[in-house]
Amino acid sequence: MPEESVRPLQRGLAVLRALTLADGARAGDLARATGLARSTVDRVVATLVRLGYVRVRGQELHLSPRLMELGNAYLAASGLTGEVAARTARLADELDESVSLAVPDGDGVRFVTQAARRRAMSVAFRIGDLLPPERCAPGALFAAAWDEEQWAAWRARVAQGPAEDDFPALPPGPAPKDAPDLAARVAHARETGRALDDQLIEPGLIAVAVPVHDTAGRVRYALSVVSHTSRHTADGLAKAMLPRLRAEARHLEELDGREGPVPEGPERVGPERERPEREGPERERPERERPERVGPERVGPERERPVPERPSPADPVAAKAELGPEFLQSLARGLAVLRALGEARGDGLPLTDIAAATGLPRATARRCLHTLVLEGYAAHDGRLYRPLPRILELGHAALSRLTFAELAEPHLRALTDRVHQSASVTVLDGADILYVARAATVRVMSVHITVGTRFPAYATAMGRVLLAGLPAAERARRLASTPPRALTPRTVTDPGELARVLERAAADGHATADEELEEGLRSVAVPVRDAAGRVVAALNVAQHAGTAPLAETRDALLPELRATAAAIEADLHTAARFHHVHTP
Repeated sequence: MPEESVRPLQRGLAVLRALTLADGARAGDLARATGLARSTVDRVVATLVRLGYVRVRGQELHLSPRLMELGNAYLAASGLTGEVAARTARLADELDESVSLAVPDGDGVRFVTQAARRRAMSVAFRIGDLLPPERCAPGALFAAAWDEEQWAAWRARVAQGPAEDDFPALPPGPAPKDAPDLAARVAHARETGRALDDQLIEPGLIAVAVPVHDTAGRVRYALSVVSHTSRHTADGLAKAMLPRLRAEARHLEELDGREGPVPEGPERVGPERERPEREGPERERPERERPERVGPERVGPERERPVPERPSPADPVAAKAELGPEFLQSLARGLAVLRALGEARGDGLPLTDIAAATGLPRATARRCLHTLVLEGYAAHDGRLYRPLPRILELGHAALSRLTFAELAEPHLRALTDRVHQSASVTVLDGADILYVARAATVRVMSVHITVGTRFPAYATAMGRVLLAGLPAAERARRLASTPPRALTPRTVTDPGELARVLERAAADGHATADEELEEGLRSVAVPVRDAAGRVVAALNVAQHAGTAPLAETRDALLPELRATAAAIEADLHTAARFHHVHTP
């Protein structure tokens, strides 16, 4: 008897795909896009909101960074380690060009790592973007493995006309005229061991790609350098980048931890080559510089305790009891199964392991897996299951572009709504704090500060949290660069007293500033940490000092501040697991 699919899971995936294409849509828009009844969409949305994958703002629905857990499951199972991502970033720094890694996904090319150059004219793809093979350099490398059935399917798809609906990452406009035939490009890639994109995606964009093989000789990734014709010609880019690209491909092939599932890919592309033995230890390249990575010391009384893991999504049983029929337990269970596939290594996971990881009965887990296979998100070889790169189409590309400020802003708005005071996030910039995100209240007397404002760190609660997170020598250096001066009669300027204030901030895990930056202004701040426990930002609530004691204000605000910091950290840890989240 054929396995029965899980309809709520199918409907939930359809809604997520529709919302990915139209973030900010309303429930009615999603009903029209998916063909589902409005009442069904409402139940799906209620479930996704409860799981933390969708946010509601007014009548608009938005994808939440927590949704990236699903794509992260594929990336983890694929063997894409932090070392691979770090090497890609260092290569981009070294070459001063954008660098990407891609995998085959059906007859498409899915990008799984990207390190972009930040300049006025920059080119890069997002993690999760899908491109047609005939319009990008990696496509010729992956198409080398196609059998006649795959070639026939590709020709049928191309014959149907423009591919924008199937490949939303494609820029608008017609395909280039006189583009080389894909079969000819495949033959050339086999001969030379590399593939070119000479403005196949859009005018001015060029790329060169080389294969990264697995131990069986199949193409695991395509490693690409992307630039534009104002900097290179396509042939010039290949000539300049190929030696370094090929050397890096060999490094990636030799990395440990290749037990992850191997994507379906071509046999070795390009002529066989002798691998030279390295003489002596490999030279370590400097770590990629990141904007204001404050650390490594933690702020707070329990410095040696690791950063707590993000809590798992809603327990389906508890959520069902809370929301009743509005919560689709089958959808929640199916997404739990998808997340569990992130533990797959080698050829995949057996059903028993997936059922144990999710706490589901084997029959329930099997139906969920059957549905995921039907939807193209998992593969089954008869015994083992593994995730497929199509999972990345579920919002990952759009969410991977979020900056730190964009991650923080929804949480700031929620905090402001709860405490009815303005809230801000800052980073340390030299001896100053720099405002990067803010949610302001509208009241007769409020604190007027805008994003981009700078204040001296020593006189602010957020600055004290950030300074307290620095190693002692670095803290002293920054303070020495701008000696403290009195901004109000209450500003702490004595070096010894200021040192004690910072030590107390480090011990307490928070800081205050009471009329030290400006008369009448009071602030309470807490740190925001990355997954390694380093302080990367500070969060505060600022208000008029009034007549209440500082301790009363502090005690009233600290629980809300800490809860908000934890929520920002959870999104940051999820978003930054496989790519760098930009901070100013």
